[in-house]
Amino acid sequence: MNIRNKIEENEKKILIPYATYSSKTKGRKYFEKKDEIKTDFMLDRDRIIHSKSFRRLKHKTQVYIKTWGDHYRTRLTHTLEVAQIAKTIGKGIGLNEDLIEAIALGHDIGHVPFAHNGEEVLDKLAPNGFKHNENSVRILTKIEREGKDLNLTNEVLDGILHHSGFSKDSKKPFTLEGQVVRYSDKIAYVNHDIDDSIRAGLLNQQEIPKEFLEQLGDTHGKRIDTLVQDCIYTTLHNIGNRNIVVALSKSGESNLSQLRNFMFDNIYKGEILKKERKKAKFVLEQVYRYFLENPKKMPKFYCDIVEKEGLYTGVTDYISGMSDDYCLFLFNELYVPKVVIY
Repeated sequence: MNIRNKIEENEKKILIPYATYSSKTKGRKYFEKKDEIKTDFMLDRDRIIHSKSFRRLKHKTQVYIKTWGDHYRTRLTHTLEVAQIAKTIGKGIGLNEDLIEAIALGHDIGHVPFAHNGEEVLDKLAPNGFKHNENSVRILTKIEREGKDLNLTNEVLDGILHHSGFSKDSKKPFTLEGQVVRYSDKIAYVNHDIDDSIRAGLLNQQEIPKEFLEQLGDTHGKRIDTLVQDCIYTTLHNIGNRNIVVALSKSGESNLSQLRNFMFDNIYKGEILKKERKKAKFVLEQVYRYFLENPKKMPKFYCDIVEKEGLYTGVTDYISGMSDDYCLFLFNELYVPKVVIY
């Protein structure tokens, strides 16, 4: 028996019956010989974390505020916090941590420069619209490895595709592990964006509605711990009653949703960041339009996509993969006059 077999046998002893066992994966698009050491989900995790698009997350904004400080979250640190929260919840329930980690590490691969501000620009300009979760899957299957596909398992791709959406009507991942990441993403970003907003002087503790502090906790750590415990115990209760779904309690769901609405009203869409949002959108739109008019200025890989899938697809792929810094660099190169000394 090789090491992978031992790991798979251990899963059967440790995980709950409703968990996703590595030995029973729904498979990959292309057949691969099994690894002697790693399970399929361990391989997926490693492929994502060693990808170029994962490394670029360190230079992509989480919330478009002044991120020159060392302690503000980037899209990469957000991803790592989601993975940590999700693994804690998954372990408490008895789910597959390797699958959870792979989904969590890949869930925001498709985010564009300047966070959701950039996503709004591409959604407006691209003929078929733009959603970062769909783009995450596209990057992992069409862009990475120069278009050769990371060949991830169906469970991982499904979890990444369906991690978004706060509405109860939005489609859930078909694995409990994917559902854990879906909740962990919300728990992470709502709370760490509060933390960053306070640090940036855009928000103070007294402005947060008192009922949320009383019910969830008056510190960043307490609020996360409250929601993590709520998710674990509510899910275990659901499973005990044959309701096989990951969830928060009614009060936990309500508090998280209302806290998110508070952040949208006061930070994400509030007046305080309005100027910065406009600047970000302006920069991205100008760079996007430039490459629509000059597609041959893009790297050959994206020119080939233009030939195969059309102009807008190739330009959208190129722009969406950029970091904030690179997008700003291109904008300066293309549109900011250079000083010429005669």
